[in-house]
Amino acid sequence: MSNPNSTASVIGRLANDPKVFENMDGSKKVMLTVFVDRSYTDAQGNRISDALPFEAFVRAQTPGAGPFARVHKGDLVSLSYEPRMNRYTKNGVEVFEVKLEIQNISFLESRATTQARLAERVTKAEAQSQNLQAQVPAPVAAAAPAAVAHASAVQDRQMPFPTA
Repeated sequence: MSNPNSTASVIGRLANDPKVFENMDGSKKVMLTVFVDRSYTDAQGNRISDALPFEAFVRAQTPGAGPFARVHKGDLVSLSYEPRMNRYTKNGVEVFEVKLEIQNISFLESRATTQARLAERVTKAEAQSQNLQAQVPAPVAAAAPAAVAHASAVQDRQMPFPTA
């Protein structure tokens, strides 16, 4: 169990779909970024958001990516996490890196809402793909180069020397 004094929670929207990496032991590492609003607005009345990187680990016994397989870009989630300090040496320099490790994820929107958002993204991507395909010019039939035509004409004539 985690230390309740070193945990925190945030609410935000996913900046992109989670990236899942499989480890050699069968477990998975999930990386995602969440936009988290600050508690104040700037002079123009705009709310500022921070993009926070999170990671989670899914046990090998868990099928797929666990609960992270059901979240997508734009989904509103609540994350409970613990900060971790990774310390290692890179190129002779000691590096300290803070990681935000997810302990729990809660979905704050209905499945119908998230599925509708995902379907809209797919529809937009398909329309964009069709537009790009329409912009590509049709392939032009390749005309025989003059060198190929000349070579076939030479083969039709009789050569003045024996060919073997």
